[in-house]
Amino acid sequence: MTKGENRDPKIRIGITHGDLNGIGYEVILKALNDVRMLDMFTPVIYGLSRVLSYHCKSLNFNSFNFNTIKSAEQARNAKINLVNLSNDEIRLEFGKSTKVAGKYAFEALEAATRDLKDKHIDVVVTAPIDKSNIHSEAFNFPGHTEYFGSCFESNNYLMMMVNDKLRIATVTGHIPVKDVASTITSDMILTKLNTLEASLTMDFGIEKPKIAILGLNPHAGELGLLGQEENDIIIPAVEQAKSDGKLVFGPFPADAFFATEYSKFDAILAMYHDQGLIPFKTMAFDGGVNFTAGLPVVRTSPAHGTAYDKAGKNQASAKAMRQAIYLASDIHKNRLRFQEMSKNPLPFGLMNENDHSKGNHNSDNRKRD
Repeated sequence: MTKGENRDPKIRIGITHGDLNGIGYEVILKALNDVRMLDMFTPVIYGLSRVLSYHCKSLNFNSFNFNTIKSAEQARNAKINLVNLSNDEIRLEFGKSTKVAGKYAFEALEAATRDLKDKHIDVVVTAPIDKSNIHSEAFNFPGHTEYFGSCFESNNYLMMMVNDKLRIATVTGHIPVKDVASTITSDMILTKLNTLEASLTMDFGIEKPKIAILGLNPHAGELGLLGQEENDIIIPAVEQAKSDGKLVFGPFPADAFFATEYSKFDAILAMYHDQGLIPFKTMAFDGGVNFTAGLPVVRTSPAHGTAYDKAGKNQASAKAMRQAIYLASDIHKNRLRFQEMSKNPLPFGLMNENDHSKGNHNSDNRKRD
């Protein structure tokens, strides 16, 4: 079998195990411990059979059976499949950041990425990693988002936090707050808007999405009194987007926006990480999903971290992991439907940073986005 040809059309969802000393295995097991899940898709876990067996026993999931395989090509429908990374004995140290955990977190990512490229799996869902122990010459990225952007050669990827109809994306990602103002440009905002609008249309089936833009400064700059970024950068970008035919509104003062305005829009574009993620996690932490828009592949993740404080205690909720699996499946189906309707290849990965200028305006400790 080559490049995913001639296999059953049921969606194959790859699931990386994340940091083995966190809650990754617990939430994966809890999310999949329902035989009805296998009617919808075929799960392929990238992890360690000894660790998975340990968690089955500790959670008293005695009827949880999995099919151990060497490659996703061998995955069987109506089974939970495990691509076993190693048969070595692994010492679990719940709540601790260890080099061993980082090593196997990266090996799972590498294996899943290869299978995505070779079309042996259709989408990937990533359990949380700890960037302090996974960081190396091979993984020199702030998080999953940037890793997948690099692997699939996309400069226009966009971190989007999703919970039902609440969707928040950010212009800047994992950078220090002190660098935000000097990093943001009108071109960058327009590029992110292009990616966000395209994703809302193709991935979420929204024909003409309404997008809200947040200001950078308190009270959106107060007409320049509290900062010039709105006047010099954000408002020109909003006006350009409107002239391109987008339904874009703002910039809105971020402090009051989520108390009064957010439900009127299909998505919100925040200027920086915490501006968007603090309100998102306040409102939707338990079931929130992190989706990387702008890639030619589908990648989601639960919107929480390794939760070392809960690891090994059978206290973790699987709601966010379950929602990440559902969302990955839904987006995959929406993309197939979009392609069939448009008879065009996926636009993601084909745009350059300056495409808009050419007329193509298109308990969370150690968070791992």
